Amino acid sequence: MFQINNLFNNKNIQCVSQMGQFFVCEHQKDLSVSPYNAETAYFSSEMNVKRRQVLVQLNNTGCFIQAGAMQWMLGNVNMKTNVTAGNFLGKAASAMVTKETIAKPEYTGQGYLMLEPTYKHIILLDVSKWGQIVLDDGLFLACDSTLQYKTVSRKNLSSAVLGGEGLFNLSLIGNGIAALESPVPQQELIQFNLQDDEVKIDGNMAIAWSASLNFTVEKSTKSLIGSAISKEGFVNVYRGTGTILMAPTA
Repeated sequence: MFQINNLFNNKNIQCVSQMGQFFVCEHQKDLSVSPYNAETAYFSSEMNVKRRQVLVQLNNTGCFIQAGAMQWMLGNVNMKTNVTAGNFLGKAASAMVTKETIAKPEYTGQGYLMLEPTYKHIILLDVSKWGQIVLDDGLFLACDSTLQYKTVSRKNLSSAVLGGEGLFNLSLIGNGIAALESPVPQQELIQFNLQDDEVKIDGNMAIAWSASLNFTVEKSTKSLIGSAISKEGFVNVYRGTGTILMAPTA
C-alpha cells in the first residue's frame, strides 16, 4: 500500500496530455534556482522552456523505455531487459545506426514509473492509427509493451546518403501508445495525410512517417540547371499512402 503526496496536487506540476497509461507532466516553473540563474529560469518559463516528464501508470501492464530514462518507480513494478548473450552484438549494431540505446528495459506490474525530466517536447502517439511508424533518430522515449520495435533500413542508398536521414531507423508496430521526444511542440507539427500522392521536403524535417511510404531523394526539378537556379538541390520525397509528421523548424 502506498500514497503519493505533492505530485498530483502540486500546482507547479500540470498534466498537459494523457493517452493510455502515459501522462505528460510539465513543470510550470523551475523553483530550484539561485540569484545567479533566476533571470534565466524566469524567461525560460515565459518562453515555454520547461521541464517535462512522462509518468506511466502501470495496471498489470508493461512498457519499454530508453535505457537510463527511469527516475523512480513505486509499487509492485519489475524490470527486465531483452538483451542476452546471443543477441547482444546484433542489438549493439542496431543501437549504433539508430542512435538509440542497446537495451530498452521493460517495466511491468502495478504501480507508477516516472521518467527523467527533459526540456524537449513530449509527443504521445497512437501507433495503431499508423499501422507501422518509422521514427527519426533519437526520438523514442517509451511505448507500451504491446508494441513491437525493430530496425528498418532504407530501400535505396540514395535516401540515406543524400537525404540526411541515416540508413537505418527505429520502427514501431502494433496496438499501443508511444512517447516521443520532439524538438518542437505538438501544436507546431504539420501533418500530411497522403492517398496515392507525394510530398517533397527540403531537408530532414520529418520526424515520423508511415512505413508504407516510399522514401527517396530526388532533384527539386528535372534538370540540374533548374535545381541550380532554384537553389533547392535535392529534396526528400515521400510517396504513396500514409502519414508524415514534419517539424516546421530544424
